[in-house]
Amino acid sequence: RVREAVVSTQSTGAQMHVVDHTAGSEMTESRNVLKESARIARGKISDLATLSDAEYDAVIIPGGFGAAKNLSSFATEGPSMSVDPTVSEKVKAFHAAGKPIGMCCIAPVIAAKLIPGVEVTVGSDVEGTEKWPYAGTAGAINAMGGKHIVTDVSQAHVDSNNKVVTTAAYMCETGVHEIHDGIGVMVSEVLKLAK
Repeated sequence: RVREAVVSTQSTGAQMHVVDHTAGSEMTESRNVLKESARIARGKISDLATLSDAEYDAVIIPGGFGAAKNLSSFATEGPSMSVDPTVSEKVKAFHAAGKPIGMCCIAPVIAAKLIPGVEVTVGSDVEGTEKWPYAGTAGAINAMGGKHIVTDVSQAHVDSNNKVVTTAAYMCETGVHEIHDGIGVMVSEVLKLAK
């Protein structure tokens, strides 16, 4: 809905594992993260290593299990996680250049690991509810030195000091229209910071 140039990038390497999402079971095959991302992006993708903060006004990192399993090791290591070296390099470069960073779903854990004191949201911090099954992530964010901010799924949080904008997205079990609204707010706020 906005007329901004978008470039899709992804790191390269093997996926942590391949899942048959129709059955929810792990498959024995191996897939390359960049090639799998190209399939989803219909081929219009480049290696993340080529992304330069000097050429772009902002970066947005979508979440999902790929962010927790391939861009980082959060899915298996929690707050002790590591971040893919190329992802780490690029996030730190955009941050150092004062350029906005947008993240949604589980991806804000990456900012919490890499940017000391950053404020991010994954929605609720109240565990044990059906609506917010991943609320425990808020504690992990705080344990890594970030500060979790509680928001509704249709909202985004803007950390103006660090130029980091985050939204809960699929951390919440709700209608896709509400998730869409929150992601839309996140993108709008990133673009405002980029001007």
